[in-house]
Amino acid sequence: MEAASIPESPAARPPRPVAKAIADNILWLLLGLALVVYFIKDPKQTLDDVKTGLSNGTIWALIALGYTLVYGIIELINFAHGEVFMIGSFVTVSIWQTLGVTPDNSIIAILGSMLVGIVLAMLASGTLNVMIERVAYKPLRNAPKLAPLITAIGMSFILQNVGLLWRGQPDASPDLIGSQKDYFSVFGVAIEHSDVFAVVVTAPLLIALVWFVGSTRYGKAMRATAQDPDAARLMGINVDRTISLTFLLGGLLAGAAGMIYALYNGTIQFNQGFTAGLIAFTAAVMGGIGNLKGAVVGGLIIGVIQSVSDTHFGQVWTPAVVFAILILIMVFKPQGLFGEETREG
Repeated sequence: MEAASIPESPAARPPRPVAKAIADNILWLLLGLALVVYFIKDPKQTLDDVKTGLSNGTIWALIALGYTLVYGIIELINFAHGEVFMIGSFVTVSIWQTLGVTPDNSIIAILGSMLVGIVLAMLASGTLNVMIERVAYKPLRNAPKLAPLITAIGMSFILQNVGLLWRGQPDASPDLIGSQKDYFSVFGVAIEHSDVFAVVVTAPLLIALVWFVGSTRYGKAMRATAQDPDAARLMGINVDRTISLTFLLGGLLAGAAGMIYALYNGTIQFNQGFTAGLIAFTAAVMGGIGNLKGAVVGGLIIGVIQSVSDTHFGQVWTPAVVFAILILIMVFKPQGLFGEETREG
């Protein structure tokens, strides 16, 4: 006797590929549509906004990588990271002022001082970040998550006051690159020295970080620690040293961003880290916290949004526009544009 066949219940109809693709990329489509609308109204201004936003966004991307690296390893929002970036700017400008470097020096002297400035700024910020981790975060590694979070905020205020004592008033950085001078024009949009400088210095650092994390032994240790610290210890990985290395890398990038920021904007001040840190953290969350690619793309997107908003809505409304878009992204894609890359559970 044959077994009676049981009719299968109709399976739920899978979503249509086109509709799903639109839903997944609705925010990209809206941002692109906004740029197209502004481009139709004023092509030259829109291209100039995109150019400025991309060059400015590279700085946010460098800072955002520090946030996303640390969060990916120990799931901590290092609120002191913005101040580490500020210290990098202060170290750079202090070195130039001590050496007496001016735009009137020879090209060799200027390039040499810039190289010395970025190296020392990276070392200072990297060392400072490691010290913060050892003193403030490591003792609280097994404490409730609120404790290291409050400690991070406290470290941020401490470093901000250090900056206030160091330079209480906004100070000018020597314009060693002739930041407002034009290299060439593309479709009538002037490409300035500062735009090229930001991209030329940032791109190798981003490539080096991706290579380090993806290809080196220490990078593999970082990824293993991010996935499961206990399993990493069983495999012979020194988790404490790996975490310190992560803070070192984040600090190095923040120091480099500090030097670029000083030359790009021409002014440094003690509270620049708070503003830049908030923007960079927003970029990291927008791209997907813990995701390196997401941090970079998030920084570039925020740079463009800021530039376009400054032109069409005014600088007063720019923070509101940025965070309104962030809220939309969190509503439709809570994991960020590229998804979080953090350990489960």
